[in-house]
Amino acid sequence: MTAYEPTGAPGAAAAGHGVMYDAVVLAGGAARRLGGVDKPGVSVGGRPLLDRVLAACADARTTVVVAGPRPTARPVTWAREDPPGGGPLAALGAGLRHTSAESVVVLSADLPFLDEATVLRLLAALRDGDADGALLTDADGRDQPLVAAYRASALRRELDALAEQHDGLTGLPLRRLTGALDLTRVPDPVASFDCDTWDDIATARARIREHGHVLDEWISAVKDELGIDLDVDIKVLLDLARDAAHGVARPAAPLTTFLVGYAAAQAKGGEGGPEAVAEAARKAAALALRWAEEAAAAKSDAAPDDTPRTGPDAG
Repeated sequence: MTAYEPTGAPGAAAAGHGVMYDAVVLAGGAARRLGGVDKPGVSVGGRPLLDRVLAACADARTTVVVAGPRPTARPVTWAREDPPGGGPLAALGAGLRHTSAESVVVLSADLPFLDEATVLRLLAALRDGDADGALLTDADGRDQPLVAAYRASALRRELDALAEQHDGLTGLPLRRLTGALDLTRVPDPVASFDCDTWDDIATARARIREHGHVLDEWISAVKDELGIDLDVDIKVLLDLARDAAHGVARPAAPLTTFLVGYAAAQAKGGEGGPEAVAEAARKAAALALRWAEEAAAAKSDAAPDDTPRTGPDAG
């Protein structure tokens, strides 16, 4: 077993784009440490935990959620182990039957900080090596087999062998599977954080409000709520809001950013994307700067003349 560290620039994980993969999300656990509450539906940052995980694997060709059907932010395929509550291996086997890609990302539904970049790192680690899978390890170095990318052929091989040995997969622990696989480890104490207790939920809710994360979290939540799939350049919009507030008036900031969004949505017959947002923001920012320049000029023209006066009218 090996450890995998990403190399290159911060965007190097994007090399994982173009990898065809399916995703299986296990969301049917009993959540006993949470008092049996519907854990995938618990809200963190205004979004159910399940929807946060689904956003991280949005590029999957097929996403299978093993649980009872429920409303989700994006369409998925539903599956259920038989009997329900048969444990993670039985759930994985049920979900895997609905996949066809050679690479399969397997996730639990309680990962508040999982993101697309982490999924791409796992896929890159799998692609770049000869192992059967690549999984995250947590802050204590423990394996997290439900935050991992696997070769589907290896999963099917070992699951079939286990089912034959034990007359099915019901009740078997995950270690029976992972112990038979050659795995690469990808350290990530943040993305591997899962919510098993109410203290974990409280920690996650507090962490997303930290200064360095809150805007990204809020924008992601709003996009999910409004059904928008658009890359937002937060810096461009904040710069625009600043220019409008300083050059015109404070209430101009939210109104201007709203109008920029509306203009971008109308661009190219309603198919405007990030480029349309950037162009509309550029035009609006230039206008705000013209207003600021005119205001400065007006103040200069209206300033009293400090030149000493002489002659009969002085005094």
